[in-house]
Amino acid sequence: MTVRDGRSGLVRKDAGLSQDMSTRESAAAEAEAAEPEESPEPIPGPQPSRRPWTGWLRRPRTAWSAWAGRWRAEHPAGARALSVTVTVLAAAIVVAALVMPNSVVRLGPSKFLRIPAEAVIGAAVMIALPRRPRVVLAAVSGVALAAMTVVNMLDMGFNQYLGRPFNVVLDWSLFGDAESYLEDSLGRTETLVAVAGVIAAVLLLFVLLALSMVRLSNLLARHTGIATRGTLVAGVAWITCSSLGLQMSGVPLASDNTATALKNQVHMISATLKDEAEFRKVAKVDAFGNTPGSQLVPDLRGKDMIFTFIESYGRSAVEDPIMAPGVDATLDARTKALAKAGFHAKSGWLTSATYGGSSWLGHSTTMSGLWISNQQRYRTVMASDHLSLTEAFRKTGAFDTVGVMPGVQKAWPEQKWYGLDKVYNAFELGYKGPKFSWSTMPDQYALQQYQDRVHSKKPADGKARMSLLILTSSHQPWAPIPRMVGWDQLGDGSVFKGIQAAGNNPADVIADTTKSRQEYGKTIQYSVTALTEWLERYGSKDTVLVFLGDHQPIARVSGNHASRDVPVSIVAKDPKVLDKIAGWGWTDGLRPAHNAPVWKMSAFRDRFLAAYGSTPHPKKG
Repeated sequence: MTVRDGRSGLVRKDAGLSQDMSTRESAAAEAEAAEPEESPEPIPGPQPSRRPWTGWLRRPRTAWSAWAGRWRAEHPAGARALSVTVTVLAAAIVVAALVMPNSVVRLGPSKFLRIPAEAVIGAAVMIALPRRPRVVLAAVSGVALAAMTVVNMLDMGFNQYLGRPFNVVLDWSLFGDAESYLEDSLGRTETLVAVAGVIAAVLLLFVLLALSMVRLSNLLARHTGIATRGTLVAGVAWITCSSLGLQMSGVPLASDNTATALKNQVHMISATLKDEAEFRKVAKVDAFGNTPGSQLVPDLRGKDMIFTFIESYGRSAVEDPIMAPGVDATLDARTKALAKAGFHAKSGWLTSATYGGSSWLGHSTTMSGLWISNQQRYRTVMASDHLSLTEAFRKTGAFDTVGVMPGVQKAWPEQKWYGLDKVYNAFELGYKGPKFSWSTMPDQYALQQYQDRVHSKKPADGKARMSLLILTSSHQPWAPIPRMVGWDQLGDGSVFKGIQAAGNNPADVIADTTKSRQEYGKTIQYSVTALTEWLERYGSKDTVLVFLGDHQPIARVSGNHASRDVPVSIVAKDPKVLDKIAGWGWTDGLRPAHNAPVWKMSAFRDRFLAAYGSTPHPKKG
């Protein structure tokens, strides 16, 4: 501003002085701002409340940072080595998670020496983002990758044990069954330790992958030039390997494993949701749904009908080189013993709807005539009025119906759908002996209790009887194994205490594949022997026994490429019973020939009903 006092020179001098003072004041202000602010003197009296935990959190972090800084200053070489090691480990963990297969049989070093497309794309995105979005995206990506890794691991377990991948919609309920199985096989303490270890490992995996992704994203941001060039090189390498189909040890070098797994999960979820609606429609259609009771199984009236499932009795037991010699010898010997007692048999194959476990899916598929391959379908059928084979006998009004199920240890609402007037569960058979791992009691004892409580007593009103038995001694882990004792020595089951105590440790058998196969074969021999000895001892001219396996044993025992076939046999004294199925082409005796007919398990109900005179009256829904 110009001062109009007539002294122009003085005005110019004052203006220059003013500018000089302004410069000095600005410099002083900057210096003051650079200096740490002194803490104000405490004001007497009550102070505003503060969050004490904020300081508590800040102080350890400051102390740790100070210590880490001093350590890095004192040991620069060690700090650099540690930093490089942590970064390499972070990269290795992320790449391993990205390329990990979902099957145990596909594991191998070559599977992890691949270029993951997801890593190349992720690096390009991280380089382009500002700090805050980059860190957030890295952490979220790490958590998502951990979730996919857990699903991959579940796929491994399900493929190994159940012959199918994990279904994220339906299979969560099976974890409770798995825990119960472990507790029955290994003990409660060991199971609790195992479950706690699994939970801790999963949580650690989520933390490690999230931190690893953040660390790698920060590294890319600090070295943008090198990271950009490296990403371009990796992208070109991936495209080249993918285009030319380059492989190492039969494994493609270009990988999009995680993206493919995610796509498959999305498709599976979509298919599962669609399947529910479609299966509801299928379940409402029933070829015999409107058949009156008078027209159901007329050729079996007056017969003593028994349907029996033998746990894990699969085709591998009859054909695998390790298990088959003992099982086949037992089947042949028992065929001769039954023939001597006047019984004859025909046998074939059924393809089970399940594999390695979930026995109830095999039971319900056989009895419903529907393909019940998952828990959702099972729940749908159990809530429906679709006719079960066992219900067909009850519907005639000519049969009492009963179930003996030593594996059932809680409420079993399925009894209504199966059409069973009475069910004996594990607690209603008077057993005082020891459990054999998962199996609550030996099959021989369960069969004797069936004889004493049910079979030896004639039904009221002159009716015949239809029975459903589920035998459990051949359930994994196949240790310890019961053995046959004198039928008149069974008592309350206490006789098995010494046998159980002298048996193998389940953990030892589970850990050894060859031993698992050997012991599995022995349990099948035991169950078949117990059942056929019971028939030989207590069967009559009117007894008709239908017995079959519910599914193959787990893949570790049956093999990674085993079929889902199970043996099925019909045994009777009355030759007319077997004459009715002469056109089926089944093999004479208890051991089905390798080339005997193979049907889907869901085909059995309708074929059986038709063979024994039932008249179809379709229910169209």
